[in-house]
Amino acid sequence: MNLIKIAQETFYIEANALEKAASRLDQNFLDAIRIIIQTQGKLIVTGVGKSGLVGAKMAATFASTGTSSFFLHPTEALHGDLGMIGKDDTLLAISSSGESEELTKILPHIKRFGIPLIALTSDKESSLGKYADVILDISVEKEACPLGIAPTTSTTLTMALGDALAVALMEERGFKKEDFASFHPGGSLGKKLFIRIKDLMRTEDLPIIKMDTPLKDAIVTMSQGKLGNVLIVDEKNVFVALLSDGDLRRALMQEDFSLEHYAIDYATKQPTSYNNVDLLAYEALKLIENKKIQLLPITNEENHIIGVLHIHDLINAGIKSK
Repeated sequence: MNLIKIAQETFYIEANALEKAASRLDQNFLDAIRIIIQTQGKLIVTGVGKSGLVGAKMAATFASTGTSSFFLHPTEALHGDLGMIGKDDTLLAISSSGESEELTKILPHIKRFGIPLIALTSDKESSLGKYADVILDISVEKEACPLGIAPTTSTTLTMALGDALAVALMEERGFKKEDFASFHPGGSLGKKLFIRIKDLMRTEDLPIIKMDTPLKDAIVTMSQGKLGNVLIVDEKNVFVALLSDGDLRRALMQEDFSLEHYAIDYATKQPTSYNNVDLLAYEALKLIENKKIQLLPITNEENHIIGVLHIHDLINAGIKSK
């Protein structure tokens, strides 16, 4: 038994079913989109067994792409959760046979509410098909399961149809990546589009010293600050230089090195800094990476230090530059 060939055959069977389903999309699909777009309430997705699991995924996808949605299990609906359905909602019901007992039991109540019903089924003459306002065909020639029993091809097709609905709805609504990110503030895209310098920069106990500070005292401040750097300001608190641990290591190689010298003698003059706290954090990370630095001092319009942004803070927050 060649298991690779069996696995490949599964792909071929399901891919073929998807191609055929794509070719038979018709006005019913557009009618379903129209109904959902016009829904003032929520799009409620329901189904039993594997259809229910696919339905839960659909509802999550709809909800994260601009269509307010949630999943309702038919059994729970029969025991009180029908109250979750409002007069402005739309129901999307999934059943390949269209005869799932738990689902068919709630259909009369759905029609009593007078809300639209979109059915995903392979039998338009089934109980679900007869109650539906719009039917989307999820029929397949065969399941990938060698016994032809376990829902495989049919569930793949159903999930793909749910994705097709979600994507079409995104296009119809003009849904953009900024909208997506607003629903995913903890995701990588949300962090990229919403987290700014001011959200991550350190503003307290900054390692700041004056221009006349001896190197030996600057090293103490560097150790206490735990940033591997000290920030040097003039008598008017204007940021003028930065002493990094790299600067310190290079200073040790100089013949005239002395701990009694001023720290600024070994510091980097006119170091990279930034004065816009609203800059997106991922843009700040790109700046840090391009400049090959670890610490980005943040200043105000008078070039006074108001904070610092360390590369470790960006990485720990999950910020990526790409």
